[in-house]
Amino acid sequence: MQTIYQKAMLAKKRLEDVIMPSALSYAPMLSKLAEAEIYLKKENLQLTGAFKIRGAFNKIASLIEKTSEKTSGAINGVIAASAGNHAQGVAYAAKHFNLKAIIVMPEATPLLKVSATKALGAEVVLSGDNYDEAYTKALQIAKEKNLVFIHPFADDEVIAGQGSIALEMIEEHKDINTIVVPIGGGGLIGGIGSVYKQACPHVKIIGVVASGADAMMRSFKSGQIVKVDSVRSIADGIAVRDVNESNFKLLQHCVDEIVSVDDEEIANAILFLLEKQKLVVEGAGAASVASVLHRKFHIQPKDKIALILSGGNIDITMLSVIIEKGLLKSKRKMKLQVVLVDKPGSLQGLTDILSSVGANIVQAEYDRTSVMLKYGDALITLALETKGEEHQILIRNKLKAQGYVFNEIS
Repeated sequence: MQTIYQKAMLAKKRLEDVIMPSALSYAPMLSKLAEAEIYLKKENLQLTGAFKIRGAFNKIASLIEKTSEKTSGAINGVIAASAGNHAQGVAYAAKHFNLKAIIVMPEATPLLKVSATKALGAEVVLSGDNYDEAYTKALQIAKEKNLVFIHPFADDEVIAGQGSIALEMIEEHKDINTIVVPIGGGGLIGGIGSVYKQACPHVKIIGVVASGADAMMRSFKSGQIVKVDSVRSIADGIAVRDVNESNFKLLQHCVDEIVSVDDEEIANAILFLLEKQKLVVEGAGAASVASVLHRKFHIQPKDKIALILSGGNIDITMLSVIIEKGLLKSKRKMKLQVVLVDKPGSLQGLTDILSSVGANIVQAEYDRTSVMLKYGDALITLALETKGEEHQILIRNKLKAQGYVFNEIS
């Protein structure tokens, strides 16, 4: 029987005309913060916006090869369950091989991922509150319509496809001594870890889960599968509830450590990558960076660490929320509510004061009908661009000195 490493070698050949190798990029600002050499493997820049195209394409290509060796048994079509990235990988591969594809996605899947999957020619069925419920529905449809189910992570050919990432990194940078990989179902880290443990066994493999979907980490640390009742995370790509037994066993052999990051830390990493690296990365893809920014594992000054940015298909609405909250937390924006006497000149007096201290008003709402107000008063809600904490202190002091009573909205 072939090992994952051997299968990954074959996968790499199958993927040559499909995958554009994503070079390891040195991250100077992150390296300075971590006090080590940090490199980014930017799988968010793949054709479908994520690494998943590797495993999906390799699996379907292997099925086509096996079918061509037989005189009968043609594939009727393929089906998958996915929160988005695997969906696009399967849809792309199915279109490439002229196969029918049905993708079952959780009902709350971001519109961006649904639309992208449909654009690749696949039929989308929305079902369930999470991946696991969508998975159950997909198995039902597969049986009813005689379709081949393409598992997103519990399949050797899929895992081998993801392992092609490791082969690229080894060819490019043999000095890397630590690889940090997001974990959902475990296919990505299983593929990368298996290849490294055979080709470069000294390299440390660290997995990162979302704290709201940490069943794999709990299982890994306890040595047996631990179940959780539900999952919740902005990193929908790794929000997997149930631990697959075969992947769990694989991770026990090829992973050295698993850590977790919470939604706040993931959001910080998304914003960091957007501002400092000019990269749009989804929650799952930013988990590896979050683990470094928030020191989730021990880093030594001589370490050379590769972080896998697994995907970039983030919903625009979610991204806007992360940016807005990030500006508020970093003191580059503040929101104030001020009660004014509702008469000509009152609002101008307030804006003149804010202008004098260099606060830029980017949004204003004027409400005179709230039942909480006295007759003759108006409530002004302002969003201000500011230049940090000292600037905000100056704004507060100036308003207080002029007799204004205000509340800050966090």
